Amino acid sequence: MAYDISYCILGFKDCGMATLPGYSIQKRPEMIEFVPVRRARVLEIGCAEGDFLATVPGIKEAWGIEPSSAAQVARGRLHRVFQATFDEVETELPASYFDVIICNDVIEHMPDHDAFFSKISRCMAPGGMIIGSIPNVRFYQNLFQLLFEKDWDYTDAGILDRTHLRFFTEKSFRKCLRRHGMILNRFQGLTTNIGRSGSPRERIYRGIAHMLACATFGYFSDIRYLQFAFQASLHAAHPAALRVG
Repeated sequence: MAYDISYCILGFKDCGMATLPGYSIQKRPEMIEFVPVRRARVLEIGCAEGDFLATVPGIKEAWGIEPSSAAQVARGRLHRVFQATFDEVETELPASYFDVIICNDVIEHMPDHDAFFSKISRCMAPGGMIIGSIPNVRFYQNLFQLLFEKDWDYTDAGILDRTHLRFFTEKSFRKCLRRHGMILNRFQGLTTNIGRSGSPRERIYRGIAHMLACATFGYFSDIRYLQFAFQASLHAAHPAALRVG
């Protein structure tokens, strides 16, 4: 598996994802630093068994949405868990309530990510934030496979996971957040141990990626990252930000 992924399809339940390795255990320690200090009431979309929220200190009320059977385990760890998709329970979520909404590796699985961002702002408390991670479609392995090998081969996991319905670059995701009245507080490439060794072709590709980043004074530096992590909040003029909690 190229990287740990939550495999929570927000529009589909019966896709067999819960049987994939690593699905139900999602601790994601590298994402804890993106959780803001104000974190009393937190909602995680695609919470799996609740491992990530269980590792974050300072939470007083933890909610989760998880369509698979992993929700049964999460119910023993979190305060409230919906075994459903986001679209199925969106109207049951309280308005202007959550300090933090977490979306680790789920946005790329959404049938309509624009509709999600439009709806989720209703649930954010004034001053609340949304954090998460997304795969980088410009990751050098994916990019060079397309350019040099003329291939775009879907796989069981990774950037070209067969269940991914949306693909993002850093630029396109930034535009998406702006389109929905959100301010990006933090955006960072996530380094992984992928490609530290490997075939001669992999080492050559890694070398080309490094040279491109250096030769363009960082313009191509984004291709080095398998994923991006983000933290965003609503613009002060956004209607949801103007609500009194």
